[in-house]
Amino acid sequence: MKNLKQQCYFCGRNEVNWKDAETLRRFVAVSMKIKPRTKTGLCAKHQRDLSQAVKRAKQMALMPYLSA
Repeated sequence: MKNLKQQCYFCGRNEVNWKDAETLRRFVAVSMKIKPRTKTGLCAKHQRDLSQAVKRAKQMALMPYLSA
């Protein structure tokens, strides 16, 4: 079986946007923690951007800090 490298979700798309909470929820666990890079399959640049975007979305109350 070949090891196929997973393509980064954001490399062929627009930049990571903190206002797009639905896309960000895809990369957040049920406990509202940001998933690690090994689980998300993002490149290093976009993982850093994702982390910052999730933090901003939480600060602006688009996403909760904790799950209910």
